[in-house]
Amino acid sequence: MGKPDADIVLHMSGINMNFPGVKALDNVDFTLRRKEIHSIMGENGAGKSTLIKVLTGVNKKDGGTMLLEGADFNPGSPLEARQYGVNSVYQEINLCDNLSVAENIYAGRQKTRFGKISWKQITSSAEEALRRLNISIDVTKLLGSYPVAIKQMIAIARAVDMHSRILILDEPTSSLDRPEVEQLFSTIRKLRDDGLSVIFISHFLDQVYELCDRVTVLRNGRLIGEYVLQELPRLELISKMVGKDFSSLKKREKNAAGKEQNEVLIEAKALGKKHVVEPFDLTVHKGETLGFAGLLGSGRTEVANLLFGIEEADNGELLLKKHRKIFKKPRDAINALIAFCPEDRKKNGLIHDLSVRENIILAMQAKQGIFKYLPLKKQAEIAAEYIRKLGIITPGADMPVKNLSGGNQQKVILARWLVTNPALLILDEPTRGIDVAAKAEIMNLAMRLCDEGMSLIFISSEIEEVIRCSDRVAIMRDRKKIAEITGEDLEEEKILKTIAADSGGAA
Repeated sequence: MGKPDADIVLHMSGINMNFPGVKALDNVDFTLRRKEIHSIMGENGAGKSTLIKVLTGVNKKDGGTMLLEGADFNPGSPLEARQYGVNSVYQEINLCDNLSVAENIYAGRQKTRFGKISWKQITSSAEEALRRLNISIDVTKLLGSYPVAIKQMIAIARAVDMHSRILILDEPTSSLDRPEVEQLFSTIRKLRDDGLSVIFISHFLDQVYELCDRVTVLRNGRLIGEYVLQELPRLELISKMVGKDFSSLKKREKNAAGKEQNEVLIEAKALGKKHVVEPFDLTVHKGETLGFAGLLGSGRTEVANLLFGIEEADNGELLLKKHRKIFKKPRDAINALIAFCPEDRKKNGLIHDLSVRENIILAMQAKQGIFKYLPLKKQAEIAAEYIRKLGIITPGADMPVKNLSGGNQQKVILARWLVTNPALLILDEPTRGIDVAAKAEIMNLAMRLCDEGMSLIFISSEIEEVIRCSDRVAIMRDRKKIAEITGEDLEEEKILKTIAADSGGAA
């Protein structure tokens, strides 16, 4: 089903890229065709990001050739890549909330008239750029006044307006709900039909199969192959990504009735905060995993924030081992042996310029206070122990954490909290943005911790993950806890019907 060479927009051949102690890309080929949506998939650390950084001029390759529409292509910077029509839109949108939509679209290339910026022309051009994507909004309003989904579209409109030949979308749907994903996919298909070539990077298998024409699979920096998606079964794709039959994810044996005989660790009674989350009741027993299911914005994270003191409740009470607690700040929760791995590990979880060791000991050091400094030898011992226990792949404990893959970064955050030996560990989207194998490792770790007596709250937008890991599942909708499911009812269809049911209970 190959297309003639004239249809090839980009051909990367024999690409090599080395970092200290790591061969990130080893003789990798990649071909992108005209009017094609092409996914690059692989485990974290497979080389996806490095390949894109070589393509966009962030990293200089150590070997190989790149041809853009048949001509040599070796961008020395992202700016030079953009001048050749290679543009990227990332998960973390690189736009300015304090500028208008129009200013964001034309930042650095403002239209002028008689030497002065023509705001009227910029406004009309921005409206036209968005109109081409079937978006009609007030472009004079600040970007920060719009939701993430619209910001994503604005970033794409900016890239397309720069006369893109290739548009790279890196995890563009991770913060979107289903209607927003459908709007984005409609836009991407329109761009493809208009002649644009799109590279789509995502960990969501369903979305890759729904949107993309082809997939290139990388593993450990090497090319595994290029495939027509509709000819490649999903299980086979996963096997190619992880290098083995995918059977490493254990099925959790449910014993909710038995866990309910255990000591009650934490109990919330009508706990809530106005404009944040409606008052809710919940109970977590020792050695139990309580899962949270619900759509984006349903209130799952808001519950976690209340339990960890990020938000201070203005209603109800919280009991820890039957003793009333008031958490005004996270340190209060930490001192009560509660730990929290946040949803956004880049923004709220890691300090990227610190080493793996420094990130791991951060919570323990904070708990002890600045006047009880952990000796460097002790820090090294702790880091080495948890690097081994969690299988963190790193050349050493003093490697900057920003150089690790997403899955290994997530393990570093887990290690940070496990060092404090918490009674309750809250995991908010612990598998978001990481590959299939790393998801299996982290979920198996969560279940093992629970079996060893730790209590967990497990929040995920992937309902299958919640079911696998949890003894009971609380269901959220519109920032309100609407149901709790256990036993034989703990299945995906039942959870989805509960989420979809109207306030009268009809599905």
